Amino acid sequence: MPMRKKLAILLSAAVVVAAATGLSLARPSAASASAPALTGEDYGQYSLMFEKSAGQYWAGEAAAGQWAWTPLSATTADISWGDPKAWPPKSAERFIHSGDWVLLDGYNDGAGRPLTQLQRVTSEKIGSATCTGMQELPSAGGRQHYVKWNIPTTGYCLDAVGTIKPPNNSTTVNFRHLQKWSPPHACSNAYFTNQTCITQFEQWWDDNNHAYALQLSRSLEIARGKGPAFTNHTTVPVAWNAEARYYWHY
Repeated sequence: MPMRKKLAILLSAAVVVAAATGLSLARPSAASASAPALTGEDYGQYSLMFEKSAGQYWAGEAAAGQWAWTPLSATTADISWGDPKAWPPKSAERFIHSGDWVLLDGYNDGAGRPLTQLQRVTSEKIGSATCTGMQELPSAGGRQHYVKWNIPTTGYCLDAVGTIKPPNNSTTVNFRHLQKWSPPHACSNAYFTNQTCITQFEQWWDDNNHAYALQLSRSLEIARGKGPAFTNHTTVPVAWNAEARYYWHY
């Protein structure tokens, strides 16, 4: 099975539009010793990762993409992204809630299936919302610290470098994933008003069958009680915007 590109998941919506139009820290660190206050909310309330939830986002007058969470246990869930006209997609990302963190474990050929690609970090740092004062994060078994479970009142930055490999290590893709997470704020789009969102700004570099280079730069809002992709403002590889139009449980 050819490697399922990480970029195919991250850019599922952009491809459609372009074609059509962690663990608790083992010890206190400089980054955690003065940890910010918490909002009393958690990532699950926004992402709905442990509910059979789904959503569809639109660009202009056409559906740009769809997502769906598939909970697998009390701590593990897969999320699928793809074209609603060709659902379900043959790829998914696996996330694990472990202590203070949501960790990214890897990718498979469809929600609930065994992992075919393992994402492991060789370096991770955490710092302020502007990516200053970056400090090393202790390893969580090599899995990427993707987002804090308990949402702080201030933003923070995560910078992960590592590899994506199948279990037999037959191929290697090198990546870097930079994220800036914002605290809850008021948000609206063309279809929903008076919502509360957190924002993920992310940039992704890799060398998957090409020279190592920036492949993605975008900002996503996640709406409380609704889920991902409330708004999507992408600048790389193409400039486009999409907004959530439908959310449901299945």
